[in-house]
Amino acid sequence: MDFLGWLFDAQIPVAGSSLLLREVIGNAFGLLSALGGMRRKLWAWPAGIIGNVLLLTVFLGSFFGGADAANLLGQAGRQIMFIAVAIYGWRQWRASNRTDGHAVTPRWAPRRARISLVIAMVVGTVALTPLFRMLGSYEPVWADAWTFVGSLLATIGMAKGWVEFWLIWVAVDVVGVPLLFSAGYYATAFMYLFYGIFTLIGFFVWMRARDRSKPRVDVLLPDPTVR
Repeated sequence: MDFLGWLFDAQIPVAGSSLLLREVIGNAFGLLSALGGMRRKLWAWPAGIIGNVLLLTVFLGSFFGGADAANLLGQAGRQIMFIAVAIYGWRQWRASNRTDGHAVTPRWAPRRARISLVIAMVVGTVALTPLFRMLGSYEPVWADAWTFVGSLLATIGMAKGWVEFWLIWVAVDVVGVPLLFSAGYYATAFMYLFYGIFTLIGFFVWMRARDRSKPRVDVLLPDPTVR
């Protein structure tokens, strides 16, 4: 209990302000998970779950911190969603039974799936915005809903091995970074900023891995000397 009490209260002084230690540690595990995902390693999923649990306590600020802390219900809800989808992704990657050191083979999403992802992103954001507003999420509420829906779709895409999931993360970061800075969650905002660059790198890494995984087709031309 002493350790938990220290973990929940510990802060890191930065430029006249302070950051929650659990916010920093949670984001460190999130970044570790992203690195493992880019390398297609199975341990990416449990590493992410640890970070999700820590960040869940951060974004429910008034429940686990001071009464004046901002609640980002979309950010908090997506940590719960991450844990659930991470268990699914963990099982999916384990079932691949690959022996080359990579847990999944990257592939492009089918055309119908791409269209469904775009529709789900827009419709999900519109549908969740009034709910998050009613529950008292931080303004602008639509941005909170956008990051929630986008994170859900990106994590599902990662579990399925779709290369496009990295681009969904880019869309999440574009909206999520300004939202987190305005709400005062600076450690997470800086992590998102760095992660935005990281996701672009991950996209090209997976795209190249997908190209290398395509089977070779050898075309044998007839030998003119053989009759």
